Amino acid sequence: MTDLSISATDPRPALSRPGLLFAVLGLIGLAVPLVQFKANRIVLGNGILLPGGLGLAGWLLGAALAVALLAGVSARLPLRLRLLIGCAGVVAVLLALGATARALAPPDNTMARVAPASGFWLLLLAFALMAADALSRMRLGLAQRWLMLAGAVVVIGAILWSGWLDGVSVMREYEARKDIFWREAGRHLVLAFGSLGAALLVGLPIGTGIYLSARLRRPVLGVLNVLQTIPSLALFGIMIPIFGWIALNVPGAAAMGIAGIGIFPALVALFLYSLLPVVSNTLVGLNGVSPAARDAAFGLGMTRGQVLRGVLFPLALPVILAAVRIVLVQNIGLAVIAGLIGGGGFGTFVFQGLNQTAMDLVLLGALPTIALALSAGIALDLLVEALDHRKTERSGP
Repeated sequence: MTDLSISATDPRPALSRPGLLFAVLGLIGLAVPLVQFKANRIVLGNGILLPGGLGLAGWLLGAALAVALLAGVSARLPLRLRLLIGCAGVVAVLLALGATARALAPPDNTMARVAPASGFWLLLLAFALMAADALSRMRLGLAQRWLMLAGAVVVIGAILWSGWLDGVSVMREYEARKDIFWREAGRHLVLAFGSLGAALLVGLPIGTGIYLSARLRRPVLGVLNVLQTIPSLALFGIMIPIFGWIALNVPGAAAMGIAGIGIFPALVALFLYSLLPVVSNTLVGLNGVSPAARDAAFGLGMTRGQVLRGVLFPLALPVILAAVRIVLVQNIGLAVIAGLIGGGGFGTFVFQGLNQTAMDLVLLGALPTIALALSAGIALDLLVEALDHRKTERSGP
């Protein structure tokens, strides 16, 4: 007699563990305040749930968000639909924040503030993680992922440009400091990219030198490791007396912009932090080139310089670009500390906000820093993958 209990079933699990985690985070977000309403920018506010800010529309939106989160618990939900739900959820949460701010603090009330509360951040995190999880498992092509990154930037930029979030507290802080914000944004980019450029100019030759001369590797990497272990705040502080003394005692130094505080010592500190990843990855990349490719190049009569320029560096480029990614993301974050020594950047708003106990001002500096670091990291990851793919195609049969 055939055992009817043994039947063909779907081998996939019924529940998605990541989806369950995202649902728990999101449902907690729906149960706690979405925003805080404050009479002004400094005083403590009152937490308000999504329905409390939008009434019936808030109840309906909350129910829709809960259904979307629970749908993600099923492991059999198609990945494309999971990605769509995650992206739509992020947009819906942003729009809900803007609508709540408009309802609670109309434009003619310049004192009141509506700040994102824990519910907003948990919902945003839950849907963003759902989208990221689906995206990581879909194995999209490089072109599709570039389009996804560009689409995310365009959508978020469009929401900000539309003015829908103008009633939110951090956007009111931005409106009051618009000119200063863009000036400090420029300084932040100068700090991050300027220190990266200097590290590449110095680090690539050093990495090449220790590749060619093995006896120099241990002392050079040892010194760079010591620099890397110095706490960031301490290194920025060390720059103040050193360059302050140089500015006072070396003729012409102050005229060149050298000073104990300002953008110059911040650039030097970030440059020193950037050297180890650039030098070590250059060495690893050059060592990782196939000996057969190197020997073939010498066999063709190429000089050592020609082999370096025409063979070794092109093949090592993905590893070197990985160092560029590490340094750029690192320096975008560390540049915030430059605000403590007058270097400018988004750290200016972070430390002003901390001094004034104004968390909305802290967010004005922190959120662009996070967005810039994420965008740069993802873009460089895709670029490294594209180079690796091209390298594999060239070395294939």
